[in-house]
Amino acid sequence: MTLDTTNFNLPGQTAYYKGKVRDVYTIQNKWLVMIASDRISAFDVVLPRGIPYKGQVLNQIAAHFLAATRDIVPNWLISSPHPNVSIGKMCVPFKVEMVVRGYLAGHAARTYKSGLRTLCGVTLPEGLRENDQLPQPIITPTTKASEGHDEDISKEEIIKQGIVSREHYEQLEQYTLALYARGQEMANKMGLILVDTKYEFGLYNGKICLMDEIHTPDSSRYFYLEGYDERQRAGQEQKQLSKEFVRQWLIANGFQGREGQVVPAMSDEWVNEISARYIELFEKVTGKSFEKGSYSDILPDVESAIVHALEHTPAP
Repeated sequence: MTLDTTNFNLPGQTAYYKGKVRDVYTIQNKWLVMIASDRISAFDVVLPRGIPYKGQVLNQIAAHFLAATRDIVPNWLISSPHPNVSIGKMCVPFKVEMVVRGYLAGHAARTYKSGLRTLCGVTLPEGLRENDQLPQPIITPTTKASEGHDEDISKEEIIKQGIVSREHYEQLEQYTLALYARGQEMANKMGLILVDTKYEFGLYNGKICLMDEIHTPDSSRYFYLEGYDERQRAGQEQKQLSKEFVRQWLIANGFQGREGQVVPAMSDEWVNEISARYIELFEKVTGKSFEKGSYSDILPDVESAIVHALEHTPAP
């Protein structure tokens, strides 16, 4: 059983938005209730089957890292009243995602392999191999598309098009690099490397606030630290904890989200394998044992936890 979708009518509800993997309820135009479902997406497409415990993993990893980074930048989170639920302040989002990369992996590696040496206005040096560490972390922002694929964009274009002011963007850059450094430090302590990740920011009462989730397998890629150098020298694939293995499975089965392509069927064994990988990532990243939440009566449990929490959430 999985938590695939919700359709609540919550007290004070003023809006509802179903994202790729989250259901988001706006309350009195002041708070957001974010429910991490078990839906899984890749190549901007929601796959046909949910993954047991995935929502809980994402929600609890995000809460762990939001608590650990409040000293760097304020964030939206107020409470997490259920393993799949976060309640927080409603921010006005900046229309960019701040992607930060410390290594040549994923989309950056695919771009580099195609022969291009510039990504989002950032020039990459010659002679890099896939998964090599970059000379220093780089920021490769994307525009937040309401539908379809997010698009790569450069800092210069963001400022030129007026998407974000120069003053705000440069503050976002500082926060992004500081958050990545903290995430990397925490990952290293757990025997991991934070390869790349992305952050979303907004304004709350005129001040920049970190939104959404951070350092989860949906927004981040992790390698195992032990053996990284040896694998790179030998030209071997890196052992990683991320959603990349799902993307690679889709690519191997002829799907990259392009028109006319069909999502391959997902067997029970494959769904359970993905679930196990998400749980492994939770335990490796946080150093905590994963306690599986109950799927019995999950919808009424989620709703009652939200209603109770909202009754005790102070006015912003």
